[in-house]
Amino acid sequence: MQIVVGVAVVRDGLVLAAYRPGPDGGWEFPGGKVEPGETEEQAAVREIREELDLEIKVGASLGPPVGISDRYRLHVYLASIVAGEPVLREHAELRWFAPDELDESEWLVPDRPFVRELLRQL
Repeated sequence: MQIVVGVAVVRDGLVLAAYRPGPDGGWEFPGGKVEPGETEEQAAVREIREELDLEIKVGASLGPPVGISDRYRLHVYLASIVAGEPVLREHAELRWFAPDELDESEWLVPDRPFVRELLRQL
């Protein structure tokens, strides 16, 4: 089973989300696959550096991993920005959401349980 890490980057009470376009598109926590020899936290740092040009500090998990498919499981972590401003590279859009703007129905299905947990923690 391949683990995919997502990262809920929080700054000043706002959450950074990335929009994946297409018929199955929606908002997601940016991130990617954990490579061999990496921890989930190391993968989160690498992926956010590659996708958004941000340096982050990874925090707590937002709950147990959830299935994306029969081959992939998603695990999402909180993170804070150490340096940089987000740069749009791989997604159609980036947006900072206030907690009252987080409508889980607009998120990709695997990310939704993490949106619920994030709302509890914000």
